[in-house]
Amino acid sequence: MTEPASTGAVRHANKRGAARLAAVQALYQMDVSGSGVFEITAEYEAFRLGKEVDGALYREADAQWFRAILTGVVENQKTIDPVIRQALTEDWPLSRLDSTLRAILRAGVYELMKREDVPVAVIVSEYVDIAKAFYEEDEPKLVNAVLDRVSRRVRGEGRGKDAS
Repeated sequence: MTEPASTGAVRHANKRGAARLAAVQALYQMDVSGSGVFEITAEYEAFRLGKEVDGALYREADAQWFRAILTGVVENQKTIDPVIRQALTEDWPLSRLDSTLRAILRAGVYELMKREDVPVAVIVSEYVDIAKAFYEEDEPKLVNAVLDRVSRRVRGEGRGKDAS
C-alpha cells in the first residue's frame, strides 16, 4: 500500500492534500502493523513527509494537518466507525472493506464530523482522489457515496439535499 497505483494523470496535491494522503497511508500502516499513533506520527514526520523514500519523493505536507487527522481518527474511532457502518449497505459491513478503504473512509468521516471549517465538497473530492490513486474499479464510487451519505447526516449537506 505504500505507493498509489499509476492511473494516468494525477492532480498535484496541495500541502493539505498531501497530508490527507499521508494520514491515510499511516492509518493503513497502523491497521496492518498494530503500531501506535505516536510511533507512526514520529516516523512519518522524520522520514516521509517531504522526504525521499525508496526513490519516491513524498510531497511536502502540512504536518499539523497530518497529525490532526491521524490523532482525530484514533481518538474518535468509536464514533466514526458506526457512522461509516450506517452509510454502508448491509451486505458491505465495515469489516469486509480492505484496510486501505477503511483508512480513507475513517479519515474522510473524521473531517466531515470534526472539521466544519472545511467545505464538504473539498473533503469528498480529496478523499475520492485518494481512492482513485489506489483503486481503478468501484472503490472511488463507494468512497463518494459513503462520504455523501455521511455529509447529509452530519452536516445536512450533500448531493441528496439542496445546500442553500
